[in-house]
Amino acid sequence: MLHLLKIEWMKVKNYGTFWVLSILYIVSVFGANYIGYLFYTSAPKNDPMSKAIIGTPFNFPDVWQMVSYISSFLMFMPGLLLIISFTNEYSFKTHRQNIIDGLSRKEFIGVKILLTFIVAFVATVAVFLTALLFGLYESTTAFSLEKVEYIGCFFIQVLSYCSVALLFSLLFKRSGIAIGVYFLYTLILENMIAGFLNRYADNIGRYLPLETTDNLIRPPVFKVIINQLGVPSYNTTALLIMSAIYLALYYFISFRKFQSDDL
Repeated sequence: MLHLLKIEWMKVKNYGTFWVLSILYIVSVFGANYIGYLFYTSAPKNDPMSKAIIGTPFNFPDVWQMVSYISSFLMFMPGLLLIISFTNEYSFKTHRQNIIDGLSRKEFIGVKILLTFIVAFVATVAVFLTALLFGLYESTTAFSLEKVEYIGCFFIQVLSYCSVALLFSLLFKRSGIAIGVYFLYTLILENMIAGFLNRYADNIGRYLPLETTDNLIRPPVFKVIINQLGVPSYNTTALLIMSAIYLALYYFISFRKFQSDDL
């Protein structure tokens, strides 16, 4: 496996687009949360109504949930990074060359699946460090790991988006088409279908593939308003089980697709 990872490293170490997008993502995670922090600090903290509505999202322990929630709006970026990386294999025929040089199809797709875990892990570390930074800077309470499980939920969420990116890359092979379909599905199509199902089919839209992971992280602010609006609660255990099923399905289809493809 280390040999396969070295091959992947050789492909990306001099690939400027990969590193530019990676740096932009990390900067965007901090930047998006800083914007959220500015909105939070602009509210009158001594106003009882403001405090009741907004709470203390950048204090421990809520900061883990808040930073994970804000960062989830940038979920498309790791997927975009992987689509560009994966479709380049088809554009430059490196997938074919790797097979000719002795890699099995199983090894090739296996390391691509592993790469989705690596990218998801790095993204999660960036979110963890961002939450830690804001928590230590803003919090008036002691450091706490309570609610740190939301960082784990973020990992499941970003892994899901990365896995969908892998699947679309294998299905469409060309970066332009794969990116277009990826954005259309993740940002528009599934949200439309979920909204329709939630309204007319007893909220089953929450169990669509990406909606399942999106609902793992709810905002820690505006709790009073959310309760008054009667927004339905979610069974986290059920969402995690569905997320695991979908992840297994993504990888199974990706594996079978590459195994049966004409190189």
